[in-house]
Formats: sequence, structure tokens, C-alpha cells
Amino acid sequence: MNTGEWWNADVDAVENEMMLYGGGPNVSDAYTINGLPGPLYPCSIKDTLIQTVERGKTYLLRIINAALNDELFFAVANHTLTVVEIDSVYTKPFTTSAIMIAPGQTTNVLLTANQIPDGMFVMAARPYLTSVFPFDNSTTIGFLKYNTTKLGREKPPLPPSSLPSNLPSMEDTAFATNFSNQLRSLASTDYPCNVPKEIEKRVITTIGLSLQDCHVNETCKGYRNKRFYASMNNQSFIRPSRSVLESHYLKLNTGYASDFPEKPPNVFNYTGVDPVAENINMNPEFSTRLLEVPFGTKLEIVLQDTNFLNPENHPIHVHGHNFFIVGRGFGNFDVYKDPAGYNLVDPPERNTVAVPVGGWAAIRINADNPGVWFIHCHLEEHTSWGLATGFIVKSGPESSQCLLPPPSDLPPC
Repeated sequence: MNTGEWWNADVDAVENEMMLYGGGPNVSDAYTINGLPGPLYPCSIKDTLIQTVERGKTYLLRIINAALNDELFFAVANHTLTVVEIDSVYTKPFTTSAIMIAPGQTTNVLLTANQIPDGMFVMAARPYLTSVFPFDNSTTIGFLKYNTTKLGREKPPLPPSSLPSNLPSMEDTAFATNFSNQLRSLASTDYPCNVPKEIEKRVITTIGLSLQDCHVNETCKGYRNKRFYASMNNQSFIRPSRSVLESHYLKLNTGYASDFPEKPPNVFNYTGVDPVAENINMNPEFSTRLLEVPFGTKLEIVLQDTNFLNPENHPIHVHGHNFFIVGRGFGNFDVYKDPAGYNLVDPPERNTVAVPVGGWAAIRINADNPGVWFIHCHLEEHTSWGLATGFIVKSGPESSQCLLPPPSDLPPC
């Protein structure tokens, strides 16, 4: 089941205008379930998902957040969901009234059709709001229909009370936090949890938004007529003109530097300062700086949200590796105290972590996949603004641990 966004405009044109003038993108015109917006939007009653089920049976729902810029809550009226898998990794099952799912994440749940089949039950998705910027303040709904429920000739009417009572409110950070805290790896004999108990390198990186001064004779539509950008450790990522993977394989060492800063350039109260008055002049450095580690490195990355312009939930995605979310919290990460509270027994294994609004998340990676791997925020606007970096895993001593050569039919850049 795919949850996503719909624009009436061309999405590429929306992004191009965003980058041209440095302002925020136009918000989507609708959210969708399986590509259908549902009857809460104008002229969309016919574009409504109706999922038929049989009473007494249990169904597996594979839920994907394919939205570009929004975390989403999802719920089904009068039904509970049992979470069994996240990002293609089994979890300890637990029941919940709803889920929170960030862009790029997947969540598999079991739904038992155990209600009296009287009418249809609304399933709904709407944004989890942590930003002060404009957003699509709307909700998409579909219907769960028991196969014994009879429909008239007409399309399903708009229900008098259209939203499930168990759908969290848009600003329900408490629900999102509690949901994330319940996620656990199976950590069984058949499905072990191979989280690194000890680490060889810890990288602490701030993540967040920033402003860049507008150039002379340039029109900028961001806050205070400046340009919005985003960064990690004050590095706003520039995509190189040549493939970093190819440069790395050929040992050219051109187009990038392997010296990404392993800690913030300035230490301050990242989440406790005024988001505008004290950070307004933080121009990021534009670079293509990556982290380089030997094969097999037990790596920890602490992702620290900041109050730059606006603290918000950031879904950070790592390519090429799964990781373990060993710790999460609000406020500033304390390297001397917080690791003592890590879960090193059964932490959830994922490829995308929703870093708490105004908080931090610590992930541990077994860096055993040689190559060059992108790390970025899965909010598309933030990636376009430079909230990204990458890391290089060097080849190991064994042939099976080495980066494969490019295919013979690889087209030239």
C-alpha cells in the first residue's frame, strides 16, 4: 500500500523554481493511497481506494511512504495494526492504533478483519507536522470494505465523520516517539541482531537548515530575501560532475575530498537557541567532502538536529548498508552520558532513521560493503538544498571484499 503526494504541476518544474529563487517549494495538492486521493479532495470521489476484505481473515499490508516531503501517519478506523517488519527486516511484533512512516521507509503490518461488517471503515493518511514552513494541510482517505457489505450504484459517499478517531493529530510528536521506541529487532537464533557492541569510529554531525546571502543582482525568495540551504556539519553537499564511485575505483581522487568533518565545527546549544536571531548568518560551506573508512569498520554516526531556522524531524537514509538505531533522544547529544543508555541487545535495523525533532539519533553500521555510498535526508527539498554527504568503504584484503569493476557496457559520462 503506497502513501504519497500529488502535484497538479510538474514536479521537476516545482523543484527547478525552488532552486532558481532559493525559496521553499510549492506544497503538494493532495496526498494519496495507492495513487488515489479520495473523496476529501474536490472532484475525487471516483478516485478512491476501496479495499475489500473477508471477515475473520488476517491481511498483510505492505505500507510504503513514497511522498517527497512529508512524514505521514496512517490508521484504519476501528482496527489495530500489528507491526512485523520495517525496511525489509523483521521486528518483534507489537500492536498499535496507527503508524508513523517517513519518506523512504517501509512498514509491514498485519490487520485482522474482526469488525462487524456494517458499512465501510475509513483508512487515512495525513502529515506528521514538525515544520513551521507551509505544508499540505490535508488528508487522504480510502475505505476498508467487508465483502458482505453491499454498495449502491453510487460511489462511496463522504462519511459524516470522515477521519478515524485513532488517527494521530498532525503535531503528535508523543505518538511518533512512542511508536519509534517500540521498534525492536527479533534478535533470535534464526534472525540475529548483529549490532556492533564496540565501535572503531564515532562521527557526530549536525543536520539542519540554513540561509545563504543572496548574490548581487540575484532575486532570492527565501526567508529575509535570502536562499534556503541545508547542511551536515555546516557542509552543504555539491554533487560532482564526475562519478565519485568511478573516481574512487580508478584512484583518481578528483571531484571530491575524503575529509568530511567528524564533529561539528562549532560547539553550542544546537537545539536550545533562537532559530532565527542567533543563527541567521550561518552561511554553509559548499563542498563534496566524504567520510572514508577501511573495510569492516564498526562505525557510529550521531545525527544531531539543530534549531537552524526550524527544528524538524529529518528522515536520514544511508545507501548500501542497513544500520542499527542504538539510541534516540531530545535535546543535545551528550557523548559522555547518552551512550550508557544505548540499546545494544535488540535495536531496530533499518536503512532510514527519522531523527527526532529537536533531538538526535545514533546509528551503528558494519561498513562491509565496499564502494561509495550516499547519505541524505529523504525530504527531497532538503537533499536538493545540500543536506547530504557520503562515505567511502575501502576494499578489504579478500577478493570477496573488493569493489567490483564497472560493467563492460557502462556508458561514458
